[in-house]
Amino acid sequence: MNLKSKTALAALSLIASTAAFSQGKAPEPDYTLTYNIGAVSDYRFRGLEQTAGGPSMQGGVDFAHKSGFYAGAFVASNIKWIKEFNGADKGDWEVDLYGGYKAEAFGLGYDVGLITYQYPNNTSGGTGTPGGSVNYSKADTTEAYVGVSYKMVSLKYSHSMGDFLGNKDTNGSRYWDLSANFDLGSGFTLTPHVGWQTLPTNSTSNTANTANYSDYALTLAKDMGNGVVISLAAIGTDAKRSFYTSSFGNNSRFYGQDTVVLGLKYTF
Repeated sequence: MNLKSKTALAALSLIASTAAFSQGKAPEPDYTLTYNIGAVSDYRFRGLEQTAGGPSMQGGVDFAHKSGFYAGAFVASNIKWIKEFNGADKGDWEVDLYGGYKAEAFGLGYDVGLITYQYPNNTSGGTGTPGGSVNYSKADTTEAYVGVSYKMVSLKYSHSMGDFLGNKDTNGSRYWDLSANFDLGSGFTLTPHVGWQTLPTNSTSNTANTANYSDYALTLAKDMGNGVVISLAAIGTDAKRSFYTSSFGNNSRFYGQDTVVLGLKYTF
């Protein structure tokens, strides 16, 4: 084989390998749409009981565009606190709707968005309900949030736009979420978290800052493959019993007690 033939053969090999590489690398889709369904043994929101220590079926849908914009929805069953804590006679479901924008700049990830926690047909703050309208309002809550992340660590700030979860005069309630996510290998991840919830001090239901508290959690999750993840979380708070104990219903229940939560989630 002469030099010209060798050169031509090398060029053909390069073209063939480049074409094979191009065919093997699928183009990035414009968007993704995923669904999930699961259950937890005890649904907690910022460390506090939502289902009176009972289980909750949950599900959701998430849309993410390659530009960074995203939107989604989350649904949870067996909500109890609206009746037991706010003295309502309706409000058994939670429906969250959210949307925002994620991107990276200067080595940091950032996330800005809006979320609304809706409790269909809830009567928190309703005239004639045991809780009444003096210290309570509608449980539905909307928050704006902004977050930053670096490698496995993230910090997120949420700010309520209106009363927070039906507590009267709590516009501007704040929550800080500091979390990390450690890949342990073999499908295991470990997620430590600490959060700080504060409500305005001029709230009629927040005398002497009794509603302010911190929560903390340590979650171990295992990716079982095929979209299935199981998790075990140790959760606690320093919430004050004087405020976070239910006043209505048959039992006085403290919503900030320490617990362990088992979870199962399937994403498809």
